[in-house]
Amino acid sequence: MIDEKSTIAEVLMQHPDAAPVLMEFGMHCLGCPMSQRETLEQACGAHGQDVKKLVEKLNQL
Repeated sequence: MIDEKSTIAEVLMQHPDAAPVLMEFGMHCLGCPMSQRETLEQACGAHGQDVKKLVEKLNQL
């Protein structure tokens, strides 16, 4: 299950089809080194997005 503490890299490894959802939430540099360690919570904070909405949408995949 994906939660706020999941990293972008973990999400993409478990669900490669998550990339479009992440991009929809403003996370366009999915391959950058920062995304390997950045949690969804951190990324949403940096991009002004609602982490709960993102997690909900990702868990629907």
